Formats: sequence, C-alpha cells, structure tokens
Amino acid sequence: MPKPLSAPLLASMLMAMACSVAQAQAVYRIVGPDGKVTFSDRPPADASAQQAQTTGTGPAAPNAELPLALRQPATRYPVTLYTGTDCAPCASARNMLVARGIPFTERTVTTNEDIDAFQRLSGASSLPFGTIGKQQLAGFSDSEWTQYLDAAGYPKQSELPPNYRRPAATPLVAVSKAATPAAATASAPPSRAQAQRQRPPAPVNEGPTPSNPAGIRF
Repeated sequence: MPKPLSAPLLASMLMAMACSVAQAQAVYRIVGPDGKVTFSDRPPADASAQQAQTTGTGPAAPNAELPLALRQPATRYPVTLYTGTDCAPCASARNMLVARGIPFTERTVTTNEDIDAFQRLSGASSLPFGTIGKQQLAGFSDSEWTQYLDAAGYPKQSELPPNYRRPAATPLVAVSKAATPAAATASAPPSRAQAQRQRPPAPVNEGPTPSNPAGIRF
C-alpha cells in the first residue's frame, strides 16, 4: 500500500503544477521588425505595438515612427502649443520644443472664432499657452516648461529620427469658405461683352426706294 503524501509535500506539488500550467498559458507570439515570428514566455517590451503587428488590424499607432524612449511620453503626455502672430514668447516656446526634439502640435489663435474657442478651452486670455498631458502652462518660462517635460519623461536631448517631419501649425478653428450670395451675383453690373450683346443692332440705311425716294426711315 503506497504511503500517503504529507500535507506540506502535497501543497508543494500542487503549487508546482499550478506554476507549470500558468507558464504553459503565458506564451507570447512576437513579430520582429523583419517579420520573423518568435514565441516567448516573456511579454514584449511594447505589448500594444506587438499586438498591432500580430493582428495586422487597425490603423498605425500614433507616434509609431518615434523611438521607444520618446514614444512613451509622447503617447501618455502629448504636447500642444497655442500661438499667435507677432508673439515673441510664442516663438521662444516653439524654439525650445524644437531644440529639445519634443514632438508637439501647434494650434494658431488669430481669428475671433479662434479666440472664443481658445478661451472656452483654456480659460486663459494670453499667449503662448501649452499643455503637457493635462498640465496647463500659461505664458512661457524655460525653467517651468523644462521641469514639466522632465517630469513627463521626455528625453533631455533630441532623439527624433532624421526623417521626422514636424506637423504644420493649424488654426484652432477650421476655416470654411462662405458661398457667394445669389443676390450679390444678380445685382453685379454686366460685363462689357454682355452689354455689347444686349445692345440693339444699329439701323441699316437701305437708301432711296421707289416708294421712298428720299430714303427717309421712320
């Protein structure tokens, strides 16, 4: 008759079996940059990117062309800069972000519609204005902006790839072209060619006839 197992030994065996089952279930399919597929019991460094490569579905992830050290803070704490025309502090804030290699979105505030939308969005009334994630920065201070960029995990030196192209600045409110009113078109004076076409033809002098010897036209 086999000797019954002791409680500690039985518990150890059950734990080992549970660990082996867990390890058997935690197998990750990893697709490398060259398309080579490998399997590992360790999750990939960037699970979301690997999942997109594995499934092959959905649009390309934002900031996918950025290196990992820059992609993570840019995804978690995106930077947006609001600027105006003839604004020296706005130019200073832009130059600071460009020099440090920070990927950011620039929105211009120039029209009355932009100003109204900007005040509703930020509650501020002066430019420049920036956001790093949910953190709002009114005005520009190099030390303050640097402090928040450091806290967000952005590299202190530019790590942008050589082929990176910064998006062009866009208005805060999209500009739409208004249609020309029909009344204005109808009241516009006719062109010279139209006036000539509308002018009645000049009378033709047919000369004297037997019934009109003097050639008089009535």
